[in-house]
Amino acid sequence: MNALRLASFAVAATLATLSHTGALAQAGAPLVAAPAGRVAGSETEGVRTFKGIPYAAPPVGALRWKPPAPAARWQGVREAKSFGHACIQGSRVPSSVYYGDMASQSEDCLTLNIWAPTGAHKLPVMVWIHGGALVNGSSSEPLYDGAKLARKGIVLVSINYRLGVLGYLAHPALSAESPAHLSGNYGLLDQIAALRWVRDNIAAFGGDPSRVTIAGESAGALSVIALLASPAAKGLFHRAISQSGYMPSYRALNTPSLGLGSAENAGTALAKAAGLSSAKALRWADPATLFQAGLATGWAPEPVIDGVNLKRQLAVTFGRGEQSKVPVLAGFNEGEIRSLLFLAPKAPATQAEYAADVKRRFGDRADAFLSVYPGIDPAEDAAISVRDGLYGWAAQYLVRAQAAAGQAAYLYYFRHSTPAQRSRKLAAFHASELPYVFGQVGPDAAIGPNWPKPPLTGEEAQLSQAMMDYWAAFVRGELPKAAGEADWPRFTAADPAYLDIVERPHPATGLHPAAFSWADALVAERWRQGQGWRFDIGFSAFPAASQQTGPQR
Repeated sequence: MNALRLASFAVAATLATLSHTGALAQAGAPLVAAPAGRVAGSETEGVRTFKGIPYAAPPVGALRWKPPAPAARWQGVREAKSFGHACIQGSRVPSSVYYGDMASQSEDCLTLNIWAPTGAHKLPVMVWIHGGALVNGSSSEPLYDGAKLARKGIVLVSINYRLGVLGYLAHPALSAESPAHLSGNYGLLDQIAALRWVRDNIAAFGGDPSRVTIAGESAGALSVIALLASPAAKGLFHRAISQSGYMPSYRALNTPSLGLGSAENAGTALAKAAGLSSAKALRWADPATLFQAGLATGWAPEPVIDGVNLKRQLAVTFGRGEQSKVPVLAGFNEGEIRSLLFLAPKAPATQAEYAADVKRRFGDRADAFLSVYPGIDPAEDAAISVRDGLYGWAAQYLVRAQAAAGQAAYLYYFRHSTPAQRSRKLAAFHASELPYVFGQVGPDAAIGPNWPKPPLTGEEAQLSQAMMDYWAAFVRGELPKAAGEADWPRFTAADPAYLDIVERPHPATGLHPAAFSWADALVAERWRQGQGWRFDIGFSAFPAASQQTGPQR
């Protein structure tokens, strides 16, 4: 579908949503008069829901690869009972554990959804940013239904943002036409635009714009970290939750940096593979052509260090204390790599071969690595080291930085697993905490067809209630507590405490200190040497010349 047809479709879809004002009023749907316009949603069991509300103009036609423009104020009452389109993305693998339903796709996708308790007034707000490696996912995925969290006394907002090549392409022609001479980071700018919409409109839905928490998992948590680092996002949120976030080094916009070519050069290679060179040609290209060119050139979406929206590498921003100074809750899962095996390099078969391989590749760093990951089970230790270098290090680095800035910081380690997970060697896998955070563990749990089903037990329901309580209390600005459960200790430099979530949550201290000291030292050494740290971390820190790792979920 070309850009002209997409633009026409966007206009037609907008008109269709506004065509039944009288019917909506007669149906008694909950109506809200917000600054953006009047909307009619639905109400079920004490929660009012509003779906598919545009927070920016459709980024189609001439607005493709432009910062999000404000959405026009609509006339009449807009029906808000159905999710907006998912953003354009590639096909998901039907056998993937993460495969599931979502809304139909379109470039006209910059919408958000709101769940608020009936009668809400000045309640704290949680803005959820979905994961999916910046290449897939949608706020319409059933797992992210916000009703149960809303019943905990918060307003939940979930957002879409541009993905893949449409969300993160940098190219000299796009930079040249930008008043700020920037390109890339369109997905990040979408997230910031959504936060501005929340600031300006959420009070009409019962939310408090002065108490906004940003939250996300995987690429959504990566986005949370980027928002914490972005000067453009400061003041738009007041707390942050990062679930399995990661903080590698990224390409600079137009200069080689840390051993990587520039983001513009990577975008130029993609455009050349697609037979395109001008901004106009890129804008009128079929998205499928662009995606195929990305696959052919190895291009992958990621934040761009452009000197404005992201001034410097994110780890450096936090190290210099330039990030937003807000309380943070962060953590990771024990089995992150079990569902992401492409991230773990093939390990030698025996412990002796493993040790010899590490000594050959790591040189004088080998003994320190082997003291943490001795390779008794080579494949398991290789995967654990990658987990620690990506997800664990980012979580620890984030809570340390916020604690050093005088902010409340809370760390968790999710180790809970179910029989169905263990039978498939997926214990505590990447994102497996999400059903518990969103209350999706009962007989009506909205999880994908390949997701290991939590058993229908009181213990599972109790753990989910506890995690919702902890998360909602943090969003409310309270100490993260759950009824009948242990208090969550605050992380400090003097006491690096955390919440260990197994069958029941319990406090602990000193989570894998040797592992994170090793990762700290590696990143610091890479920085001193002018080298980056990406997926060559942990067992992959000193890869053989032929060894490569793929993109991240």
